[in-house]
Amino acid sequence: MPKQHLAAIEYIRGISMLGVIGIHVGSQYLMNPVSNAHLTALFEIATRFSVPIFFFISAFGIFYHIDLDKPFNYCQFLQKRSRAVVLPYLVWSLFYLIHDGWLYAVGFPAPLSLASLLFFGNAKYQLYFLVLLIWFYILMPLWIPLVRKINGKGLLLLFILQIAFNYFSSFNVEFNTMVYGMENPVLKSFLLYRLNYWVLHYIFIFIIGGYLAVHFDAFQSFMRSHPKSIRLFFAASLAGLLGYYYALLAFRGYTQMDAINTAHQLCPLGVVYTLAASIFFFTIFTEQKYPKGLNRLLSLLGRHSYFVYLVHPFFIGYMMLILEKQGIILTAPKAIVFYLATVVFSLAAAVLVRSIGEKAPMLNLLTLGITAPKKTQG
Repeated sequence: MPKQHLAAIEYIRGISMLGVIGIHVGSQYLMNPVSNAHLTALFEIATRFSVPIFFFISAFGIFYHIDLDKPFNYCQFLQKRSRAVVLPYLVWSLFYLIHDGWLYAVGFPAPLSLASLLFFGNAKYQLYFLVLLIWFYILMPLWIPLVRKINGKGLLLLFILQIAFNYFSSFNVEFNTMVYGMENPVLKSFLLYRLNYWVLHYIFIFIIGGYLAVHFDAFQSFMRSHPKSIRLFFAASLAGLLGYYYALLAFRGYTQMDAINTAHQLCPLGVVYTLAASIFFFTIFTEQKYPKGLNRLLSLLGRHSYFVYLVHPFFIGYMMLILEKQGIILTAPKAIVFYLATVVFSLAAAVLVRSIGEKAPMLNLLTLGITAPKKTQG
């Protein structure tokens, strides 16, 4: 029996995509030496759930449609996911390498450099996410028995281990000093870019996404029974992460750049915030206690979130070149307009390409991994 459609998954994709654009626009805004700390907090701190929540909904979508009592067809799974993720990843990576090589006059990378860029997802700054997702898919035979057997205590232990591992990876001085001081360039790259392919940094949010999908009836009952607690958890976790950011600025003398590179999604408060945001947005979009007219916008954002995620650095790059040529610095009002322009241009491009792709299916296949639906014979 087919499962019911869950609009919450699509809507969360849209919200997350908006958050990712905020993070990347925030990076441009921080080039202003007198950037507003509060706007930086909006761009860079409040949005920190955006990348890890993608792993949550990816796992949720996979396990929601898997029957754990039946054998898992690993080859079929990889074939489907390769079309949806690996193919667009390679196409977009080559697009950015060719485009940026021409635009910035750096040329196309040599074969060994190309292999490194593709392995680590460094062809463009947003593409590492797809590398992590690919590794999650490759390791799917590990996740299925874990999701099948894990219980509440196991999730709590995994949550604690996640915080400990992320803290070590991000903040252990001796470990990071060792990595940066390595003389072997190959080993140094594998450790320096560990955030780009070590799924261990996001294993908890992926596993709990799968767990809640498998136990969706209980999860739905929990959402309906504890809406106030869920909202409070989200608000408290956001306040905690923001408080940490402001404390770094006020009491430790951190720059805004240093503060956002510390109060991120892998710090302990960031892990808590990701969990809270995942449950909060799923609850909000499942219960839909808001004007229903918003659903059309949320659906539009969710439907085109993948393309927008992949294309938005293209528009950010060109708009920044125009501003730099005009000698314009991103002030707070201009940064907000810049953000909105990035969303609008990226979304318009997504709608246009999807529309063209309906007549030229190869375009949708290459850019989104989408195949044309089979025509039914009348």
